[in-house]
Amino acid sequence: MSEYDTDVLVSADWVEDHLDEFQADDPDYRLVEVNSPESPDEGDFPSRYEEGHAPGAIGLQWDEDLSDQEQRDILKKDDFESVIGEHGISEDSTVVFYGDGWIPNWFALFAYWEFKYYGHEDARVLDGGKDYWVNEDYPLTEDEPDFDAVEYTAKGPFESLRAYKDDVDKAREAGIPMVDVRSPEEFSGELIAPEGMQETAQRGGHIPGASNVPVKTNLRDDGRFKGPDELEDLYADAGIDGDESVVTYCRVGERSAIAWFALHELLEYEDVHNYDGSWTEWGNLIRAPIEKGDGE
Repeated sequence: MSEYDTDVLVSADWVEDHLDEFQADDPDYRLVEVNSPESPDEGDFPSRYEEGHAPGAIGLQWDEDLSDQEQRDILKKDDFESVIGEHGISEDSTVVFYGDGWIPNWFALFAYWEFKYYGHEDARVLDGGKDYWVNEDYPLTEDEPDFDAVEYTAKGPFESLRAYKDDVDKAREAGIPMVDVRSPEEFSGELIAPEGMQETAQRGGHIPGASNVPVKTNLRDDGRFKGPDELEDLYADAGIDGDESVVTYCRVGERSAIAWFALHELLEYEDVHNYDGSWTEWGNLIRAPIEKGDGE
C-alpha cells in the first residue's frame, strides 16, 4: 500500500500484477522506460532498455524522443502528439514511467512532467525505478513491443507547471522559494555540471536566494521515495511548507522534475513550477546574478 493519498506512485508489485495489461494491444495500460543519455560509466546503470526491460515496456530516449531536435526545448505539441501516438499510447491510457540513471527514475520523472504539461490525466511512476525493479529480481525481457499507432490529442500545454526565466526573475523579486536540487558542489560553484554531461554553462554557482536540497535526499537508499513525513520535514528545513509558490531547478530540468513530483504530486503542494531552463540557461545569461558558496 502507498504511504500517499494519491495513485501517481505505484509499487513494483503493482506493476508486476498488471504486466498482462501492459503487454496487451489494447492501449488502456502502457509502461514506458525512459533511458537517460549515454553515461561515460555505464556501470552505474542497471541495464539499458535493449539489454532488458520490464515486459511490455516501451523504450523512449529522453534526448532523442522527448526533446525538440532543432532548439533547446521539450517537444512541441504536435510533435508530442505524433511521438506518443506512434507508440500506441492514447490520451486515455494509464501510463506508468520508470527509468535508469545514477539517480533512480532520473529522466522518467522529466517524461512524467512533460506528459502532465500536455495534460495527460492518468500518469504514474514506478517507485524506485529500474534500479529497484532489477535489484529486486522482477522480470526482464529483451522483446520489444510493437503496438499499433493511435491518434493522440493533447489537452495542454498547462503553463502553470512550468517556469521560465522571467518567472524566476519575478520569484527572486518576490522572495518566492527556489529549490536547487543539484549536488552541493554544483550549488557552490565548485562544479558546473556532473562529469560527462554535455549540457553545461559558462559560470558555476546558484540563483541568488535558492536553497540547496540535493535530489537524492528525496529518496531512500533503495531508490524509492521517502515517506510523506520525511519529505515534509526535508522541505520545511528549506522554508517550504506548501503555503507558497515554489520554483525547482537543476541543470536541464530533469533532476528538478523529481523534486517537482515530490512537492506537487506526492505532497500535493499546489503552486510548484519546474524551471527546465535551469542552470544551463541561467549560468549562460549575460549579467544574470549568480551566488557561489553554500548559501548560508
